[in-house]
Amino acid sequence: MRLAAGMIACAVGMLPALAYAHFQELIPSADIVAEQGPRDLRLDLAFTHPMERGPVMEMAPPARFGVVSGGRTRDLKSSLKPGKRGDRTVFSAEVRLDQPGDHVFFVEPAPYWEKAEGKWIVHYTKVVVDFASGGGWDKPVGLPVEIEPLVRPYGLWTGNLFRGIVRRNGKPVPFAEIEVEWRNDGSVKPPSDPFVTQVIKADASGQFAYAMPRAGWWGFAALVESDKPARSPEGKPAKTELGGLIWVRAQDMK
Repeated sequence: MRLAAGMIACAVGMLPALAYAHFQELIPSADIVAEQGPRDLRLDLAFTHPMERGPVMEMAPPARFGVVSGGRTRDLKSSLKPGKRGDRTVFSAEVRLDQPGDHVFFVEPAPYWEKAEGKWIVHYTKVVVDFASGGGWDKPVGLPVEIEPLVRPYGLWTGNLFRGIVRRNGKPVPFAEIEVEWRNDGSVKPPSDPFVTQVIKADASGQFAYAMPRAGWWGFAALVESDKPARSPEGKPAKTELGGLIWVRAQDMK
């Protein structure tokens, strides 16, 4: 019996650690800003597992951080301020909206080495903030991997169907895999691992759809593999996971 128990314990110890989905968060203090209200916006950036509420991974200073609005792109990298969540570095930014219209905030994080999976991770992330009901929510930023929303990504009720197209270098990605997670506020405990990350696939034209069943922020992460060679910190050949993320907020009807 002792031998059998030892063999079982050894086998369990040899099982690979369960890999939860990584999500680059880019969460604004509001997704809709009224024309007559305050124009100051806070954006919080963290690299984490949103449904599991952690752990938070260490973030290096992003390579790019900016906003597309009114047909122009503004560099906001100088507005980023480092902070701590536990012992890990996160970032935030205070931005004042200066003109009506949709503001597409985006971040290109520094590559993150995921030792457990033996790969680099770069998740190009965006979120749309509406100021005074302007247009421009469907305009691409021009990121290497990007989700083009086919549904206006704000003013959405819980249960609404969010639709998008996964694009890589501007072209649709047939049958792309999209991971979906809800930014858990602590009110939900997933009954088992498959409920943590929802997984869907795009169709032949790169389109996908998902009905958001709960109020709050939802992250959609389209994942592809980079075709550029890379090496691990130890100098060994490694892969790079590229992600195109968009954050969308649903709200309950009251």
